[in-house]
Amino acid sequence: MSREIMQRNIDRAQQEIDRNKDRVREGKMRQRYHFMAQTGWINDPNGLIYYKGKYHFFFQYNPYYGFWDYMHWGHAVSEDMLHWEYLPIALAPSEDYDDHMRGGCFSGSAIEHDGKLFLMFTGTANDGKGFEQTQCIAYSEDGVHFEKYEGNPVLRAPEGVPAHQFRDPKVWKHGDTYYMVCGASRENKAQALLYRSEDMFHWTFFNVLAESRGEWGYMWECPDFFPMGDKYVLMFSPMGAGERTVVYMVGDFDYGTGKFTSRTNGEIDWGFDYYAPQSFVAPDGRRLIAAWANCWDWMPFFKDWGPAYKEGWCGSYNIVREVRMTADGVLAFVPVKELEALRTEENKQEQLTVQAEETQLEAGDGVSFELKFKIDLGRTDADSLKLYLRCGGGKRTVCTFDFKNGQMLVDRNGSDGWSEGVSKSDMCLGEKKELDVHIFSDQSSLEIFTDGYTNNHSNNIFAGNEQNRISICASGGKAVLAGIESYGLSGCHG
Repeated sequence: MSREIMQRNIDRAQQEIDRNKDRVREGKMRQRYHFMAQTGWINDPNGLIYYKGKYHFFFQYNPYYGFWDYMHWGHAVSEDMLHWEYLPIALAPSEDYDDHMRGGCFSGSAIEHDGKLFLMFTGTANDGKGFEQTQCIAYSEDGVHFEKYEGNPVLRAPEGVPAHQFRDPKVWKHGDTYYMVCGASRENKAQALLYRSEDMFHWTFFNVLAESRGEWGYMWECPDFFPMGDKYVLMFSPMGAGERTVVYMVGDFDYGTGKFTSRTNGEIDWGFDYYAPQSFVAPDGRRLIAAWANCWDWMPFFKDWGPAYKEGWCGSYNIVREVRMTADGVLAFVPVKELEALRTEENKQEQLTVQAEETQLEAGDGVSFELKFKIDLGRTDADSLKLYLRCGGGKRTVCTFDFKNGQMLVDRNGSDGWSEGVSKSDMCLGEKKELDVHIFSDQSSLEIFTDGYTNNHSNNIFAGNEQNRISICASGGKAVLAGIESYGLSGCHG
């Protein structure tokens, strides 16, 4: 009977998608090449996996309207991470552990087991005693149609962890054993809890993988854990840690004790709109991550979700990035090479000297474009360099490279009438001879990468097509740019 209930709820949601998708597709703020759902609200990426020749993206999904509510798992597949085929909804609320209007099938991950595609997700429901989050299993023979395990939930919150702060399992296999890290809170301090299993159904607690002493917040959402060379990486989105959206830690891990020792920490992205990344492995061995291009309303810089909800949708994913370890042990997050297939209208310029007067730059149609250049620090004596993006109608976003004070700032206060705030990060220039800059612009977002992809800013900008000019100027001297490349980016959504 429960299988029939889930299928009925999936069918009802699919009917709503089919009824609205053509209208939503015409929305003026829809992204041209970033991943989106056909309709409704999306947040965390879930179950990212390369399975039977295709990339599978599952995603937190409310198919009914452009606000968070009643979580399902949407599902799409791709051969190139650019062009996506939407499949039927994978999971819908249907059981006493996940069927609630302010709950549902929350975030989780995917793994292949016994030739089947397994999903591990957080079921969230409220039976009148407050919300309870439990870890649950679903599986599929064909990678499309899923069945929930009759023995769900397979895990409940351990003693000392509030029932509503135990979520987002990320599962992997090492040797013959399955492991899972789950976000939790104990005594108002964040934890990543480690479990293990021999069969994916029966799980036992192993150890506290890592925990906060207060400096990293009171809850770690969407934890992920993976090897990188001879080190291991723990990443998570902390609640109650100020403006941090995603933190990573690099260190050592012992499978004998289940304990992770952090040696280095950093932030994946300093912008306002990068949250809940999940990693997966490409068939060529690259460790890739995708994230939700938005943030939650409890963050200090939150204003609102922007105008997309008026068009019947809300949310997209940042471009997929490859995780790399640098020579000094920090992580770089490089846009995947597959994006090069979208390039059109190539323009190259060997050198440009910028002074106080604004110089116009060309990149595609000024809306959907890629722009790359290097700042020659040896020949630059300016105090700062300002790059004006998505300009038009008196509106613009300002990216400032402040050489005098060693800061990078992205100011979106004048960008669109919706977005607010200035994202900031330090630039460790030291003895560097150049600073690389790489920008991806889409209809509703700007992603700016610098310093070997270790210093990145992702911000949503809800700008119309008339905001299509780019210019640049220097203050307090000249700035010399070298190796300038720009491309239009062809859309891959209908």
